[in-house]
Amino acid sequence: MCCVRLCAMIRQCAAVVQCDALDCALWAGRVPRQIVCCGQIVCSGQTVRCIGKRDGKETGMEKTHYLCREDFRDFAIGEFPYDPEHTATGEYHYTVPEGYRGNWTDQVCNYTYNGTGPSWIITEQDGKHYMESMRIEKNRPHRMFPTLQTGDRLWKNYKVSVTIQRLSRKGMAGLAVCMNDSIDTLVFCLRDKEKAELVYRHKEELITLADCLFTHDCDTKYRLTVDCDENHIACYVDDKLLLQAESDLVRRGGKIGITADCPTRFADVSAAVSDEELAAFEERKAEKRKKEMTEMSHYPQMKLVKKIDLKNFGTSRQIRFGHLTGTEEWHIVLAQMQKRVSRDAYGFISCLTAIDLDGRILWQLGEPSENSARLGKVSADMPFQVYDIDGDGADEVIVGRNFEIQILEGATGKVKKSAKTPYSDDEDSTLIGVPFSVYAFDRINPDGIRICNFRGKERPADILIKDRYCRVYALDEDLNLLWKYRSDKNTGHCPLPADINGDGKDEVLVGYNMLGADGKKLWSYPVTADHTDEIVMGKFKGDGKGYFACVSGTQGFFIGDFAGNIVARDKIGHAQRVSVAHYCREREGFQIAVTNFWGHQGVIYLYDADGKQIWEMENEENGNLVTPVNWDGSGTELILTNAEPERGGLLNGDGVRVVAFPKDGHPTLCCEAIDLFGDEREELVCWDYHSMYIYTQEDNPKPQTYHPVKFPSYNASNYRGEYAYPDRSYLDFA
Repeated sequence: MCCVRLCAMIRQCAAVVQCDALDCALWAGRVPRQIVCCGQIVCSGQTVRCIGKRDGKETGMEKTHYLCREDFRDFAIGEFPYDPEHTATGEYHYTVPEGYRGNWTDQVCNYTYNGTGPSWIITEQDGKHYMESMRIEKNRPHRMFPTLQTGDRLWKNYKVSVTIQRLSRKGMAGLAVCMNDSIDTLVFCLRDKEKAELVYRHKEELITLADCLFTHDCDTKYRLTVDCDENHIACYVDDKLLLQAESDLVRRGGKIGITADCPTRFADVSAAVSDEELAAFEERKAEKRKKEMTEMSHYPQMKLVKKIDLKNFGTSRQIRFGHLTGTEEWHIVLAQMQKRVSRDAYGFISCLTAIDLDGRILWQLGEPSENSARLGKVSADMPFQVYDIDGDGADEVIVGRNFEIQILEGATGKVKKSAKTPYSDDEDSTLIGVPFSVYAFDRINPDGIRICNFRGKERPADILIKDRYCRVYALDEDLNLLWKYRSDKNTGHCPLPADINGDGKDEVLVGYNMLGADGKKLWSYPVTADHTDEIVMGKFKGDGKGYFACVSGTQGFFIGDFAGNIVARDKIGHAQRVSVAHYCREREGFQIAVTNFWGHQGVIYLYDADGKQIWEMENEENGNLVTPVNWDGSGTELILTNAEPERGGLLNGDGVRVVAFPKDGHPTLCCEAIDLFGDEREELVCWDYHSMYIYTQEDNPKPQTYHPVKFPSYNASNYRGEYAYPDRSYLDFA
């Protein structure tokens, strides 16, 4: 066969890009290089398999081994599992929607979904099952793309196909490939009524790699196919090549998914690789497991030391630790709560229970509820702290209850001092974040409590209370009002006291506003939208200056100086949690761990101290805490995600899981790290509404030389930014 004749036939294959190079031998003649699809060409009764070369590399190995074949027959007609309330519980609790999910995961959630039903449903027509996308909300509160994902980050060089029917063309629908996480992915999709495009989605950015006109309708079913080879990607509709590109994003490979932001039916998803690539995948998977096991061997694993029955006084992540009897013995105070008026806007404590580490009750105020699982789902702090406010050597419990601030004796729960909360004497129209634009009560319903030092005493003795999102009040240890501040910006959840000017008195960062010790505003970060969830302070950048690391919902993660300037920022969707510690053994200085929630949830980011990203990963779970844990005493902290045994546990600075929770039936809803047993390494406390497990290291106790400074337990919060510094000099801003 002559080269001219063969090239002429190959031109009929949509895969051919050019036909002018003659350095790729096939048969007895020649074929062009740059062949991007290896289709079947019939010539003179013979079948010719096109094995081309692109940039000197062989391509087109037959992809006949299926990594995934999904017709959704295993799914019952109905809803794909989701959180029907779409609450913020998953910001710091590990929760799993009930129901069968197969090998699929939905990582996209949003508070605007509340009460609107699932994102995905399983439907049937003519005996065939379809996974159907239902979401039509777009870009609120930030850019989101509903995506149902499956597979493995180690998948590469695959051919992926899906059949879609666009029930609406008011948006996009298609295939996600090469997924590092749900918001770091390539997508081949049909958009609007006459467009096909290949895009890269990352955080808040959307980059078009290729697009073309492609007219389509809402009645026809289309077979979309994406073929990935090394760094080359080719996109087809009904076997016709539409788009192609080259990118290192293709070379990395990743999970796959179906995605749509308008009603769309999906059927018959498949992902196939060649025999050679299957073997390579199995090798990569074995190498990953070997690396994880090798890393695990360098760390002590977990040992269960306490198992506590919480009877009827269990709670969610509303517990505090302290020394209630004035000894070194630790105690735990658990708060049950109820909701008033509107969801979590006016949560209040209905029962307080103090126990020791064996579960024995010291005292109890209020009436515990058997319905704690329902009561405990709260997306707010409860107003209580454990702290020795009067300096008598034993911790008190400072609590907001029944429109009073009470100081309780730690050992007995008896009221030592109390005062009514301030009147809500501001015009309702001036208040931020008030449901129905009316503050519900005459007196303030406290949303949180912080211990501060506004008067420059030898030890903190002032109490800061706040309402949900607008006002803060400073009280002294006798519960006298020192000052009040009504904010012009959302206060966020966790105001952070810090003596940023070295005068011995605390300033306090309230959301985006910095207040002086007298409650007057000093400066404000140039951000107005959303609110700050967590803040970390410290001299973590290595230049001897103090900075704040903040996560502020839709406004992303940012680092700000002590004068109101933002020095680094990353728009990652909804930034939720943050911590600063030395996580990377091979790097000097500190790293910053951040995770997101609303939108494309469960992505963990690691940055250097200047805010430059080191890596990002997704464990397909919520409730990631990114808490620094001094587990081995080496001076390098591990990152606590959650207590789930399969994917939770402790990560090292490379994102490798090095300590796993045992599969012993322990509760996974909540988790906390705290040094309870005195060798200054931390234990892990896991609990839910019914029980509590406490784990330590299998080699505990062990002499320690590393004694990190961490966030004080007396200012505990669901929204505290965490840190681990070698000594207090990193918090001295004089």
